[in-house]
Amino acid sequence: MASLSNQTTCPYCGVGCGVSATTNDQRVIAVSGDGEHPANRGRLCVKGSALHETTGPEGRLLTPRVDGQEHDWSVTLDTLATRLEAIIRQHGPGSVAMYLSGQLLTEDYYVANKLMKGFIGSAHVDTNSRLCMSSTVVGYKRAFGGDLQPCSYEDIDHAELMVLVGSNAAWNHPILYQRMVAAKAANPAVKVVLIDPRRTATADLADLHLALKPGSDALIFNAILAALAERGALDKAYVESHTEGFEAALESANTTAGNLADVARKADVPLADLEQLVEWFCTTERTLTFFSQGVNQSSSGTDKVNSIINCHLATGRLGRPGMGPFSLTGQPNAMGGREVGGLANQLAAHMDFSQAEFIDRVGRFWQAPNMAQQEGYKAIPLFEAIERGEIKAVWIMATNPLVSLPDANRVRRALEKCELVIISECMAHTDTLELADIVLPASGWSEKNGTVTNSERRISRQRGLVPPPGEAKHDWWIICELAKRLGFGQAFDYASPADIFREHARLSGFENNRSRGFDISALAELSDAGYDALKPIQWPVHKQAPEGTPRLFADGHFFTPSGKARLLPITPQAPSQQPDSEYPLLVNSGRIRDQWHTMTRTGRAARLLQHHAEPFIEIHPLDAKRFKVTHLQLAELHNELGRYLGRIRISDQQRQGEVFIPMHWTRQFTQEGCSGTLFAPMVDPLSGQPESKQGRADLRPLNMRWEARLLVRDALALDGLPGRGHWWTRVPLSNCVSYRLADAEPVENWQYWCETLVGTPSLWLEDLSNGRFRAAGIRDSRLEWILLVEPNHELPDLGWLDAQFARQIDLDTRRQLLEAKAPGDQVSGAVICSCFQVREPDIIAAIQAGADSAQALGEQLKCGTNCGSCLPELKGLVDTHADRVKSE
Repeated sequence: MASLSNQTTCPYCGVGCGVSATTNDQRVIAVSGDGEHPANRGRLCVKGSALHETTGPEGRLLTPRVDGQEHDWSVTLDTLATRLEAIIRQHGPGSVAMYLSGQLLTEDYYVANKLMKGFIGSAHVDTNSRLCMSSTVVGYKRAFGGDLQPCSYEDIDHAELMVLVGSNAAWNHPILYQRMVAAKAANPAVKVVLIDPRRTATADLADLHLALKPGSDALIFNAILAALAERGALDKAYVESHTEGFEAALESANTTAGNLADVARKADVPLADLEQLVEWFCTTERTLTFFSQGVNQSSSGTDKVNSIINCHLATGRLGRPGMGPFSLTGQPNAMGGREVGGLANQLAAHMDFSQAEFIDRVGRFWQAPNMAQQEGYKAIPLFEAIERGEIKAVWIMATNPLVSLPDANRVRRALEKCELVIISECMAHTDTLELADIVLPASGWSEKNGTVTNSERRISRQRGLVPPPGEAKHDWWIICELAKRLGFGQAFDYASPADIFREHARLSGFENNRSRGFDISALAELSDAGYDALKPIQWPVHKQAPEGTPRLFADGHFFTPSGKARLLPITPQAPSQQPDSEYPLLVNSGRIRDQWHTMTRTGRAARLLQHHAEPFIEIHPLDAKRFKVTHLQLAELHNELGRYLGRIRISDQQRQGEVFIPMHWTRQFTQEGCSGTLFAPMVDPLSGQPESKQGRADLRPLNMRWEARLLVRDALALDGLPGRGHWWTRVPLSNCVSYRLADAEPVENWQYWCETLVGTPSLWLEDLSNGRFRAAGIRDSRLEWILLVEPNHELPDLGWLDAQFARQIDLDTRRQLLEAKAPGDQVSGAVICSCFQVREPDIIAAIQAGADSAQALGEQLKCGTNCGSCLPELKGLVDTHADRVKSE
């Protein structure tokens, strides 16, 4: 079969990059950036570039299951309908809940909300977007009268000041970050400010970095608002004509942040740096303020969002090129989910439960017999209701709450108690899936067909390129088939996602009359062919804007009752979780460069696990001394909720008294590496968004007696690992599975240890006086496993060893296995450029040979020439090692 190239959209971050995929024999075999998509202009980050490595039937959920037994779809859906009807009959509609995901397509989201809120009659429908952008939703609604992100990516090309707040865009939105880099290169006069407690890779672009005390963002922006007024930098005409609430907002700003020296002290930033930020903000009209999870994931996230918006409204800096408060969305369809009412306090088409008129309108449009009348439980209260037995059935779709929610151990206890746990999932192994009563195999990326909406309100098609494997079905189909069995067939008689999209578009314009900002009614009459060919377009898309709308509010009209935007009085609040004598460290969590959420997809691509292959704890050098931990030593963070095990990484880019941990690792990949176990379920009272950036913990070293690398042909169950104080991580490679092992207990007989876990060694090398043991199992000239016990952390590189699992093992190779390296030189060390697999030693060697810039390294080694995510690290290595060469 000939290869076919198809256009679709990346399923990772909210940038919403276009992807050209090549298929062959019903598999995706290659991907590249879609040069015609305006979000990425042909570029892809390393995660997007590896998409084809994460597809295929291996590791997929292929068959429906009920109570652990496989069944066909008819039996499974009949059983599901019967059990749900019994629970609803006995306990009422409010005993049933859904927990959805920004990974769903808009069409999936739409029918899920329609079924629950309109036909079953339960508003207990929330989404993991609650953990991501819900504070922004409330902030935008309070200011603009709707969940309306005003900016466009093209504003980056016009901005003169870019302020990034709580955003490590270089790693989390890398293609958008590279657009910022290009804009600054084209106009060196552009200023970039990073406001973030950590000096992240994004700081490489910044002219100024304010490493503020966590939680003090609103204090900084109150100070800016006060300074704008003091220095005569307000747009008084705009404020008078288009806003309300300015006087109260300014009074609060003056009261809480009128003295810059006091603000600098409270925020723990140098006064000169704060003064420079204020000066640039006051004197630069084209100011674009990006904010992300560092702002949103807070117990006062909504107020932080509004403190940023206040500064833009006070200067009239929105609705025009190069300016505005720009929320960088975390997930590919977090915004699409918000459009159709994916949050528990929302209804479809940007309506909600705040007005009886909205509830009536949506109910009439749907002809819904059981329209929910009040908002449901947000994510944290939802799982609390499950734990206390109020919610008897929960349907979890395309998400992994046992890992992503705070107080993860409590979430586990809640689901263990739940009468009926239904899970729609595409992967065969997730932490949450282990607790399912009914399992529904769902289609995944490259199989799904529908739409997503990115951070700039751009609707793009995610196309089905290959058929789902096994018995996997599309989520919209599963929901509609259940609805038919519950007696609602006429309302869910959709033939395709195009049918659902057209209904969604009609509802957006239904009795709208420009009273709601979200309106895509011009797309309501798309034919099937028109839907299939739909090009990326920014809403609103209606009669007055049939080609879409790059930016909002150019006319000064907002969607509040008065038609004016609101400034809000903001009183900055400290984080709810505060360190104390028992738990003295503040814990921050977040993404790393090459991984996505809970690694169910990215964990399948071997090259994406070579930049950071295991959970870690990043800590300041002085704190490392204080807690008696050393670089690369294993250690434990713990508090009253749980514990987290990781390898120490000492960095002066981290503030003293604070640590950073990645959010990705699960029980599928490590033991006790779930960041969610350390965070209390403290939430913003307005948005319900958890405070996942400010936890607290104590730290202690894990004094392991040995560490080892174990490579095996097939994955192991490590519950029976010999020893009592053991630790492990798993890394899938191309031909085998690699485990990193350690234990606080000594091993007296390594050969017996091997026999217990993997089998009798075929060859071994013992040097116990130096803490070294090596052994391998070979069967029929095929390598089955190899164990490398080393006295230090620097274990041999895996590339050559992995390749041996695909080859016949001859006598020469047996000797090389015991040496754990290929004949001749072998480069080991961290992979810095995942796109081209360029390792740190090669980069350092090139620098020492004269490559004195990231550009020179790219010309020589290709590193940094694809997605650009590694450029900050390349520049750091140049700075470090070029200086050493000069000093020598």
